[in-house]
Amino acid sequence: MRSVREELRDNLMAALRSGQPLFEGLIGYQETVVPQVENAILAGQDIIFLGERGQAKSRLIRALTSLLDEQLPIVAGSEVHDHPYAPISRLGRDLVADLGDATPIEWVARDRRFGEKLATPDTSIADLIGEVDPIRVAEGRYLADELTIHYGLLPRVNRGIFAINELPDLAERIQVGLLNIMEERDVQIRGFQVRLPLDVMVVATANPEDYTNRGRIITPLKDRFGAQIRTHYPRSGAQEAEIIEQEGASFEGLGVNLHVPAYMRELVAEISQLARHTAQINQRSGVSVRLSIANFETMCANSIRRAIQLGEPEAVPRISDLVALAASTSGKLELETWEEGDDQVVLQKLVRGAIGTVFRHHFSLQEFAPLLARFEQGLSLETGERIPAARYLQMASSLPETARILADLDEPNQPASVAAALELVLEGLHLAKRLNKTSVDGTAVYAS
Repeated sequence: MRSVREELRDNLMAALRSGQPLFEGLIGYQETVVPQVENAILAGQDIIFLGERGQAKSRLIRALTSLLDEQLPIVAGSEVHDHPYAPISRLGRDLVADLGDATPIEWVARDRRFGEKLATPDTSIADLIGEVDPIRVAEGRYLADELTIHYGLLPRVNRGIFAINELPDLAERIQVGLLNIMEERDVQIRGFQVRLPLDVMVVATANPEDYTNRGRIITPLKDRFGAQIRTHYPRSGAQEAEIIEQEGASFEGLGVNLHVPAYMRELVAEISQLARHTAQINQRSGVSVRLSIANFETMCANSIRRAIQLGEPEAVPRISDLVALAASTSGKLELETWEEGDDQVVLQKLVRGAIGTVFRHHFSLQEFAPLLARFEQGLSLETGERIPAARYLQMASSLPETARILADLDEPNQPASVAAALELVLEGLHLAKRLNKTSVDGTAVYAS
């Protein structure tokens, strides 16, 4: 009879031998976090994931269920997933004793063997472990009868995985109640002489600020976690862009064809990457990947709204759409010091930095020498969120560089794509101090 830890270990070893990919969808962790998780599972250890908000800690925990067997036999009707050969509850023991080999069996899927609790200050021992059920007492059972117990979350995921999110927020007296679970692997409920030898893998998450600064995880409980694994944000803009593509909302069925250039996705990712290295932003609070996803969705939504209002069949996000990111960014960046308008100033700084980075990634200033010479001869171009793509196409007809710009960006020669590409180049040249920019009423005029 295998324990849940042996089951996880055996299924992990089988996956490793076959080369089967583990924890799919967790981008950027395959070379850092995943090997540590595999070591902890092979060692049969409980795990605490330590990381700032938006680092996929909860998703990583839920992905552990993929290493459980697809189906598990239990005594039918058992609230604690009693093993037919070794039941631990009074109900399970009585059924097996009375019916023997005829005991009815039920099969539970792996997702029913996972329990999760967000730790809050009002979480009680009854929530986690159990309590006397007054209804069962009212039905005529004695208080000393084990069948009067209503089991909590932990016993109900016996032979499975139990997760506690934000463990430091759990009251210390409740943390004490977890000590037996973590070491002796059993629970005791009130004054009952009830001992349930639970078979549970415990996984928890914590924010480093809570874990180290406020110190609200009691030392004996910390000591019982075999592995502490540090999560992290995407290490590169490419990884962040991949996450955006995977997690961003779908905009199908709106009557407008949305095309997002790779460089615009790269730009949104770069905003978050820069935010994680900006002194004005509180790095202890972290800059969640949710910021990138929300910004991407807002940018796309703004381009779709423009296309609908202008009657255009295709929406392609432009630099001018980034003004809309104020709504999706506010509240997600915690500044070190704050005064009215500071968040907008920081956002503008991040956007300009991201545009400059993306521009330099795709172009060099030298290749625009002929274009800059025409600006010095009096050329000026107007851009803006409300300017139709057809007008950009007219601008491009007088710019021989357009074809090369589109080729460098791997973009089609379509009106909306031309508009987006020209805005990137013009803003990039402005940020490189090669063009002046005059902004009035939502439009920008670029000139020498």
